[in-house]
Amino acid sequence: MQNKQKIIAGISILAGLTILLFIFFHNKEESKVNLRLGYFPNISHAQALIGVSEGIFQKTLGNDIVLSTKTFNAGPSEIEALFAGEIDIGYIGPSPAINGYVKSNGQALKIIAGSASGGASLIIQPELVDKFNDGKILIGKKVVTPQQGNTQDVSLRHYLREKGLFDKVNILPIANPEQLSLFKQKEIAGAWAPEPWATRLVKEAGGVRIIDERDLWKDKMFCVSNIIVSGKFLKDHPEIVVKFLKAHLEITQWLNDNPEQAKLVVNNEIEKITSNKISIDVLNEAWTMFDFTFLPLQETVFEFADWAYVEGFLGKNKPDLKELYDLNYLDYAAN
Repeated sequence: MQNKQKIIAGISILAGLTILLFIFFHNKEESKVNLRLGYFPNISHAQALIGVSEGIFQKTLGNDIVLSTKTFNAGPSEIEALFAGEIDIGYIGPSPAINGYVKSNGQALKIIAGSASGGASLIIQPELVDKFNDGKILIGKKVVTPQQGNTQDVSLRHYLREKGLFDKVNILPIANPEQLSLFKQKEIAGAWAPEPWATRLVKEAGGVRIIDERDLWKDKMFCVSNIIVSGKFLKDHPEIVVKFLKAHLEITQWLNDNPEQAKLVVNNEIEKITSNKISIDVLNEAWTMFDFTFLPLQETVFEFADWAYVEGFLGKNKPDLKELYDLNYLDYAAN
């Protein structure tokens, strides 16, 4: 992971100096600022869970910034909260981030860092494994994803389209808890599922992990979650954004250096929020399906956007995403 945790070179010196000067002159005496953070109670948002639980965000932000949090169960609801001015910074998957950017004509948000790679798999019924044959065994069968147009849904559609099976498999959007029940009852052939649900399908329903999605990507890395910031907050409080990213970098390093302790912190925080704890055997396996990183992995996000556009999820005209990222603040936080 250490080699992967290097910021991609190429950010201009002028851009960095511009941010430095802006922060210097902007950092004047003022009343306390509220920073509202959004995230999911899920392993893919481990840094958010650790940063809040252990007080790392608040410590790094300082006493003049009041941190408040709001948790979500789906990306679209988090984006709507950002649109409504209810959150300022959020951990979120690439699909809703792209959709929010496109819907707002590039005005509502920027992606400023990555947070996790991986964490998605195709799980199938055990009797189908020997005859899988690049997915051909799925012809005429039901394969589910959590939500139409979400990250896993787009990945499944792209995979089937590449294999010439898109029109031959019945793709159904079904919530993860219901997927588990249907899988146990043999009502579905498979699921392209996020963690920890993919591992639960294996451990609790006898499923087989036939594809780890990381194996389909270059260097086995693809963005599953990143950090977004509202355009207004970024303009008004660039110094706070840098502080937040410093905390994110610290947390990412710590959880990679201390995986066992990090797992416990994350699981305890998930239980605190949802009243449900992930079983230890599921947690241990699901954790291995992720790479936690601050690298934005933007090329994978752009590729994912291309897939989503082909599937009709991004409108009639291919969106221009060249301004989706602003990584200058990440570069400044890392130095």
